Amino acid sequence: MNQKQAELRAIGVLEWLVGNEELLPVFLSATGASVEDLRNRVSEPVFLGSVLDFLMMDDAWVMACCDHMAVAYETPMHARQALPGGTDVSWT
Repeated sequence: MNQKQAELRAIGVLEWLVGNEELLPVFLSATGASVEDLRNRVSEPVFLGSVLDFLMMDDAWVMACCDHMAVAYETPMHARQALPGGTDVSWT
């Protein structure tokens, strides 16, 4: 997946998140982002990476979002890897 594809997937996740009345406040609280930030930073790859990081904190969120988007469950992980700061960390 290239960066542009990853950005589009992350925007899809953000759209799902905005439509989730239960989870959106959790995201805003956890990240310190505001609703205005969601509008203003949607084109920033680093911000989109944080959206994917948040989603991937919980397998149930990943599954619900991916089911909604009709994509494979590993799609958010692949998208995250293609965005700034998303490369796998090697502990060896």
